[in-house]
Amino acid sequence: MKAAPEPIATAQKNPGSLATYIIGFVLSVLLTLAAYVSFTSNILSGKELLFALIAPAIAQLLVQLVFFLHLGKESRPRWNLTVFLFMLIMVGIVVIGSLWIMHNLDYHMMPHDAEHYLLEEEAIRR
Repeated sequence: MKAAPEPIATAQKNPGSLATYIIGFVLSVLLTLAAYVSFTSNILSGKELLFALIAPAIAQLLVQLVFFLHLGKESRPRWNLTVFLFMLIMVGIVVIGSLWIMHNLDYHMMPHDAEHYLLEEEAIRR
């Protein structure tokens, strides 16, 4: 009688197995709890807290890519890497463009020079 294979060994052989998804889910929950506890415990502050929040976020990104998107376990990894890099560029364009638009709206909508505009441009006198 054969012994049952270990879940991690099974997950490495079959990237779409139930064991892979369970391991990825457990790691994701643990990383989320680690970030939550580091924030709510009020032990860390400043740069230490920022690092304690960014490190699990990056680790969770890697867990999501490996366990759920199976990046690196396919037959043509170069094509998937190209698509992934294109996605990163598109997300960067959207984020930077959104920040640029919000800054531009803030500059033009806030009354920085409202009095100057009313006096000079519209020729309104007091």
